[in-house]
Parts: sequence; C-alpha cells; structure tokens
Amino acid sequence: MLLVVDVGNTQTHFGMFRGEELVEHWRFATVRQSTADQLGAALRNLMELRGYGFGDLEASIISSTVPQLEPEWTAMASRYLRHEMLAVGPGTKTGMAIRYDNPREIGADRLVNAVAIRERFDGSAVCVDFGTATTFDVVSREGEYMGGSLMTGIEISLEALSERGARLPKIELAPPKSVIGKNTIDAIRSGVVYGYAGAIDAILRRLYAELGERAHAIATGGLAGLVVPYAEELEEVDDLLTLTGLRLLHERNS
Repeated sequence: MLLVVDVGNTQTHFGMFRGEELVEHWRFATVRQSTADQLGAALRNLMELRGYGFGDLEASIISSTVPQLEPEWTAMASRYLRHEMLAVGPGTKTGMAIRYDNPREIGADRLVNAVAIRERFDGSAVCVDFGTATTFDVVSREGEYMGGSLMTGIEISLEALSERGARLPKIELAPPKSVIGKNTIDAIRSGVVYGYAGAIDAILRRLYAELGERAHAIATGGLAGLVVPYAEELEEVDDLLTLTGLRLLHERNS
C-alpha cells in the first residue's frame, strides 16, 4: 500500500491507498517539535487499531507546509518503513505546465491540489482549500497551472478578532443561526461565515472573468464544510482531494 501524508500548519492528514482505493485516513494536530520516532509511534498505533502494520506500506509520499517536519517524516520512513519517502517539491514531475513566475514559490499543498483537479475535471477548474490560509488554485482548460489567490484562513481571522477586540469573546466556529445575530457570539459567527462565503464568491467570479469562462470549483480542507453551504459559486466539497493528488503524484514519479 501507499502512505500519503499532507502536513499542514494546523493539522496533518494522512492515509493509505491500495491502488486507487483509499482504505484508511486520519487527522491529528500538527506539532512542529515532533521527532521521527514520535511520528513513527503515532502512525504505528493508528495503523494497528485498524489491523495494519508497517509491513503493509510499500511506498510513501509527503507534501509539507512546515519545513522542519518534512525531514522528520522522511527519516521516519527510512528508519521504520525501510524505504525512501518521496517529498513533493521542486523537481517533482506533475505532468502539467506551470505558468507561475517562480515555480519554487508554489506551496507543495497547492501543487498537489492542482494535480488533483486537473485529473478530475475536463476544462478549467479551481480548488479552494480552507486551511490555515485559504488558497485558490487555478488550472486552465489546457491543463496548465495558472496560479491563484491567497487570503487569511478563517481561524486566523477569528483569533485576531478576539485578540484585538478586548470585549469580544473567543468562540467555537459553528453554522450561524441567521445573518442578524441576536447576541455577540451569533453576530461573530454570522460575520465570519457569511463574510468568508461572500469573499469566496467574489474572488471566484473575478477568476472566472480572467479565465473568460466559468470553471469547475471544488472546496477542500478542514473548514470547507462550514462555509460551502453559504457560498454560491462552490460546487462541492472533497475532503480527500489532497490525498488523491498525492497518490497521482506518486504514480507520476515512480
């Protein structure tokens, strides 16, 4: 089986593929101080809960937005899985033309998502990834990676609001009851969720205008399910999109 690992600033999402089938996947909080041994222990424990062992993993691939964790994951693979883990980065074969001023600046997760939507859709497509940052990645009708947009993530904005507003409480994100909040908590939820949904729609419409056509638009990331019901331009949510992109990249680099 193939181990795929997506290390984000807030969460690490990883899973196992048997061929094209994702047989298991998990999420845990990203801890920047984690060592190769700690990562190996966490992976082994989760696999054993589902009846698997390290011997079931024949290959692995990682994309990481946390630079200090990539070498820890690759060291874990070398020590415990007995193979070299492929790391997404400059030089990775994507099978697509990159129309970006400096391709080395593209985050690994953004590249992985672009590969996934190119494979999934005929024609132009946009992936909106709701992570620590909210990213928009665009693939043209010709299958080229065009670039995109990047804005602050929902949780960062919410934290800044409570930190800078002395009288504003920290709240748990949840669907708003209505646009007109009847108390401070509901008012914040309304503003954050409807505000982000409106921002997502506005950026997507401008992307469509630059492309000269309406593109397929898909959302992924941990908070996508909270915002998508209130956005008009997003077609669907695929929480496994990045893992699928990692599988595709491994196939193209094996």
